[in-house]
Amino acid sequence: MKRTLLLIFALLFLFAAEILRVYFIMPFPGSQRANTIDIAYFLHKYIWAFRLVGLVLLLPLAIYAYRHARLWKKIVLSFFIILYGVVFYLFNFKFLADKMFYQPKNKILAAVTGNKVDSNKLVIGIAINGQAKAYPIEIIGYHHQVQDTVGGEPVMITYCSVCRTGRVFSPIVDSKLQRFRLVGMDHFNAMFEDAETKSWWRQATGEAITGKMKGKSLKELPSEQMRLAAWIRQYPNTLILQPDPEFLKQYKNLEGFDAGTVNSGLEKRDSASWKFKSWVVGVIVDGHAKAYDWNDLVRERIINDTVSNKPIMIVLDEDNVSFHAWISPVNNPNGKVLEAIPAYQEFWHSWKTFHPNTTKYEKK
Repeated sequence: MKRTLLLIFALLFLFAAEILRVYFIMPFPGSQRANTIDIAYFLHKYIWAFRLVGLVLLLPLAIYAYRHARLWKKIVLSFFIILYGVVFYLFNFKFLADKMFYQPKNKILAAVTGNKVDSNKLVIGIAINGQAKAYPIEIIGYHHQVQDTVGGEPVMITYCSVCRTGRVFSPIVDSKLQRFRLVGMDHFNAMFEDAETKSWWRQATGEAITGKMKGKSLKELPSEQMRLAAWIRQYPNTLILQPDPEFLKQYKNLEGFDAGTVNSGLEKRDSASWKFKSWVVGVIVDGHAKAYDWNDLVRERIINDTVSNKPIMIVLDEDNVSFHAWISPVNNPNGKVLEAIPAYQEFWHSWKTFHPNTTKYEKK
């Protein structure tokens, strides 16, 4: 009886290590609402130690069972050993984030004259040192991040479709250029692991949330989300990321994402205001965060407000999707170029999770 209980414990130990390591960092039911990232990282870092302990416990007990147990017990044991093999395969080669979402194999950027991306598509645009590039959201949304150079500087363009967040970061950490891989999610937001320290970085904020670099943040680079046609008007010499022919099927799964009509419960928009999947525009002024309901912006077209004692202006273009946020022109009497402020379209659940002290704009 004692051997049987130990055998069951060893099997449960192995199953739990494989499943929980992935469960905590992928969008399984209930997995993204608790603060379990440190547990997940511990399991991830020491998974081979857990496997070794489990196998050391299991093997002598299994050998004894196969020599002395009844036939039906041998069959049951064989079933669970095979089942563990299936779980091992699924949770290491199918359910891990970087086994589901791959980096582009063919990074193709085209000038406007050779562009094949619909000009109505939304893009994340970035301009550095006189060079501009645009990255379609329905492409980046599958890859989650693409590393590139703009104006001679290395950049990492990221997008999390489950949070509807786009950010551009410098991939330089402590003066070293790092490579990153998608490792999973935390509170529905994509996480990346750097190749050198194996720390995990949150996409929505660029902060390392666990590992050696915990507490440090990637440098965010200014970017804008807008319709490609609007970006081209602003930067006619822009380069545009083209679909990788290797992933056309995967891109099709995000068709309709721009409009919020994609066929996915995790990514589809709730068109009501201030709901879990409602769209907001989040702005940050001097470290102060504030959220603006997308429906209000569509109705008003221009929102004038004050954040951190500074007058700001959020403007929606005529295309109803491109938006801008600036320090208000009342502080710009000489007609100088307006000062842009960081502004992001995002799901309300994401903005309030990663900016817990945010305030909400309410029209008086």
